[in-house]
Amino acid sequence: MGRLLTLGLLGVALALLGERMLALRNRLKASREVESVDLPNCHLIKGIEAGAEDIDILPNGLAFLSVGLKFPGLHSFAPDKPGGILMMDLNEEKPRALELRISRGFDLASFNPHGISTFIDRDFKNTVEIFKFLEEENSLLHLKTIKHELLPSTNDIVAVGPTHFYASNDHYFSDPFLKYLETYLNLHWANVVYYGPNEVKVVAEGFDSANGINISPDKKYIYVADILAHEVHVFEKQPDMNLTQSKVLPLDTLVDNLSIDPSSGDIWVGCHPNGQKLFVYDPNNPPSSEVLRIQNILSEKPTVTTVYANNGSVLQGSSVASVYDGKLLIGTLYHRALYCKL
Repeated sequence: MGRLLTLGLLGVALALLGERMLALRNRLKASREVESVDLPNCHLIKGIEAGAEDIDILPNGLAFLSVGLKFPGLHSFAPDKPGGILMMDLNEEKPRALELRISRGFDLASFNPHGISTFIDRDFKNTVEIFKFLEEENSLLHLKTIKHELLPSTNDIVAVGPTHFYASNDHYFSDPFLKYLETYLNLHWANVVYYGPNEVKVVAEGFDSANGINISPDKKYIYVADILAHEVHVFEKQPDMNLTQSKVLPLDTLVDNLSIDPSSGDIWVGCHPNGQKLFVYDPNNPPSSEVLRIQNILSEKPTVTTVYANNGSVLQGSSVASVYDGKLLIGTLYHRALYCKL
């Protein structure tokens, strides 16, 4: 009787593990292949060989790129090189990527940027780093390091003030093993946090893995990408900085970072058609890339267009797409970056 009970429990456990593994493969879109959608006027950006995970562009055309991300479980083409911040002036005929010098006293050796957001101030272990851009010197002055127990696994931020921001936590835990368990069991414990000097609070929760986050041009709505649920969430921002869910847009891909076209309000999304290829890297079958443009997301029927797609022969693991004045920058988790004229 005891052996039968043991065998029965073992059978249930194996069945549960099998079901969870199958569910994870589905969330990773492990069987999906992408059909190429090319853009005619594109070239790879010189000097970016190990990823530009996130990009943010100022209204004056200065683009800031966070490069060199090392993420547990992901491949890296430069595992021993620290990350950095690059800048491109998109007003130039042939813009170049220039590395910004960071002020003394900042720990450059351990710098591993994951997500970037800018805020224009007219007056002037898992951490959020705040820098001031010194335009005349093409350098960054490190101002502050922010740590908080409600920021255990920060993926991306969107600045809404000099030291105020919304942050997405892609996991509830910070421990790598507990993160894996959280993902494997599909617990939906990821969240979004509002951080201000006088208040820090969870403002949205229940995500599979909250990823890219951004704000509408009129500052009324917050957009959040849930990468493993293949969704973009729309929240209305309240006067007390709380968020009220407005709608959810389902997509057939793993949505990473979200960028906003300030002139139209369109959302540009860097996506991963097949997430399994990101974590099980095969140079003969590399991860593909995909860029979506979402128009009129607040309407009943938003328009979703595939602007660019590649099977990995040119660009592997696209994570962000940002536009400025008819120019498009596409960054990746750990590969190259692309500059296109639309």
